Amino acid sequence: MTPQSAHGSPPHAIRRATKAPLTWRKSSRSSNNTACVEVGALADGAAVRDTKDRAAGYFVADRKQWSAFITAVKADRFER
Repeated sequence: MTPQSAHGSPPHAIRRATKAPLTWRKSSRSSNNTACVEVGALADGAAVRDTKDRAAGYFVADRKQWSAFITAVKADRFER
Protein backbone atom coordinates (compact mmCIF):
# COMPACT_ATOMS: atom_id res chain seq x y z
CA MET A 1 0.00 0.00 0.00
CA THR A 2 1.32 3.45 -0.95
CA PRO A 3 1.39 6.03 1.87
CA GLN A 4 -1.03 8.90 1.34
CA SER A 5 -0.69 12.59 2.16
CA ALA A 6 -3.48 14.71 3.59
CA HIS A 7 -4.44 15.44 -0.03
CA GLY A 8 -4.93 11.72 -0.76
CA SER A 9 -1.90 11.42 -3.03
CA PRO A 10 1.50 9.84 -2.40
CA PRO A 11 3.53 12.22 -0.19
CA HIS A 12 6.01 13.16 -2.93
CA ALA A 13 3.56 13.33 -5.82
CA ILE A 14 3.10 16.43 -7.89
CA ARG A 15 -0.47 17.58 -7.52
CA ARG A 16 -2.68 19.93 -9.46
CA ALA A 17 -3.45 23.32 -7.99
CA THR A 18 -7.07 24.21 -7.49
CA LYS A 19 -6.29 27.91 -7.90
CA ALA A 20 -3.64 29.49 -10.11
CA PRO A 21 -1.16 31.96 -8.63
CA LEU A 22 -2.13 35.59 -9.11
CA THR A 23 1.42 36.62 -9.99
CA TRP A 24 4.12 34.71 -11.85
CA ARG A 25 7.78 35.69 -11.36
CA LYS A 26 10.87 34.95 -13.42
CA SER A 27 14.45 35.28 -12.20
CA SER A 28 16.05 38.66 -12.86
CA ARG A 29 19.13 36.67 -13.97
CA SER A 30 17.28 35.01 -16.83
CA SER A 31 17.56 36.42 -20.32
CA ASN A 32 14.66 37.70 -22.40
CA ASN A 33 14.32 34.44 -24.31
CA THR A 34 11.75 31.83 -23.36
CA ALA A 35 14.11 29.19 -21.95
CA CYS A 36 13.06 29.87 -18.38
CA VAL A 37 10.60 28.86 -15.74
CA GLU A 38 8.28 31.08 -13.76
CA VAL A 39 7.26 30.59 -10.14
CA GLY A 40 4.01 31.62 -8.54
CA ALA A 41 3.41 31.72 -4.80
CA LEU A 42 0.46 29.76 -3.44
CA ALA A 43 -0.95 29.77 0.08
CA ASP A 44 0.52 26.32 0.74
CA GLY A 45 3.55 26.22 -1.57
CA ALA A 46 4.57 27.22 -5.09
CA ALA A 47 3.57 26.61 -8.70
CA VAL A 48 6.11 26.33 -11.54
CA ARG A 49 5.56 26.65 -15.30
CA ASP A 50 7.69 26.68 -18.45
CA THR A 51 7.80 30.02 -20.28
CA LYS A 52 8.05 28.21 -23.63
CA ASP A 53 4.46 27.00 -23.24
CA ARG A 54 2.59 28.81 -20.49
CA ALA A 55 -0.73 27.38 -21.69
CA ALA A 56 0.50 23.83 -20.96
CA GLY A 57 -0.17 24.38 -17.29
CA TYR A 58 2.02 24.13 -14.22
CA PHE A 59 2.95 21.84 -11.38
CA VAL A 60 2.60 22.52 -7.69
CA ALA A 61 4.86 21.73 -4.74
CA ASP A 62 3.77 22.11 -1.13
CA ARG A 63 5.91 24.18 1.26
CA LYS A 64 8.02 21.22 2.40
CA GLN A 65 8.70 20.03 -1.17
CA TRP A 66 9.50 23.56 -2.38
CA SER A 67 11.87 24.18 0.53
CA ALA A 68 13.69 20.89 -0.15
CA PHE A 69 14.02 21.79 -3.84
CA ILE A 70 15.42 25.28 -3.11
CA THR A 71 17.88 23.82 -0.57
CA ALA A 72 19.09 21.30 -3.17
CA VAL A 73 19.51 24.02 -5.82
CA LYS A 74 21.53 26.20 -3.46
CA ALA A 75 23.72 23.20 -2.57
CA ASP A 76 24.34 22.58 -6.31
CA ARG A 77 22.98 19.02 -6.12
CA PHE A 78 21.79 18.95 -9.74
CA GLU A 79 23.81 18.07 -12.83
CA ARG A 80 24.30 20.76 -15.44
